[in-house]
Amino acid sequence: MFVARFLGRTRMTLRSTGAPSGFARVWAPVTEQAMRRVTTRDLARLKALLEPP
Repeated sequence: MFVARFLGRTRMTLRSTGAPSGFARVWAPVTEQAMRRVTTRDLARLKALLEPP
């Protein structure tokens, strides 16, 4: 969800949901951390591209 903010900024909220089952449940903690790192890095890059310095 994108929400227009003041001073030419935009706030983005990202929500990802899911429930692993079976064998994937074993790898869930590792997968969660990996996804968090990648998402944080991608959002930082997106912010740098969209917002003026």
